[in-house]
Amino acid sequence: MAIVLVPDENRKIEGAEAIGAFLKPFGIWHERWDLEERVSPDAPAEDILSAYKPEIDRLKEAGGYITADVMQVSPATPNLDAMMEKFKSEHTHAEDEVRFILKGAGLFHIHPEGGPVFAIQVEAGDLINVPKGIRHWFNLCSDKTIRAIRLFQNPAGWTPVYENQPVSGRYQPLCFGPAYVASLPADGRLTV
Repeated sequence: MAIVLVPDENRKIEGAEAIGAFLKPFGIWHERWDLEERVSPDAPAEDILSAYKPEIDRLKEAGGYITADVMQVSPATPNLDAMMEKFKSEHTHAEDEVRFILKGAGLFHIHPEGGPVFAIQVEAGDLINVPKGIRHWFNLCSDKTIRAIRLFQNPAGWTPVYENQPVSGRYQPLCFGPAYVASLPADGRLTV
């Protein structure tokens, strides 16, 4: 289940309803999709796309997405560190970035216009969109594994447009492990 941290405000946000309410003003949506017994996250891409066809079709209709695929990276991926280097500097895209996480975990940092920088950790079962034009960056969690369904509005995909003065270097690129999340106070306030 996703968790959001807002470092500059010293707070955390948990629970699907609270996370959805926090993200909505930024045009970002988060959903939880059922993973139980639908299809193995290691199944061939065509089986995964078939199993999630109703959800994919709903998103295509609502967001104008025309294609979907399944991507996967792991420590065995050739040139993984070089590939991930592209995504951990603040950038935007000319179209939405939509991901449904099937396996693994990652950390999106979002830097919205007029809002605080925040981090949302996504893991298996989480769906997130980062609307076009929103500054963001992405890091894999420590196991360096993620498998996700991606949706695109342009069949050629998107290209990152990097910020001239990124703030990405000022924020922790580390995912929130279970022990860390358990140590956070229940009132949502973080201690520095």
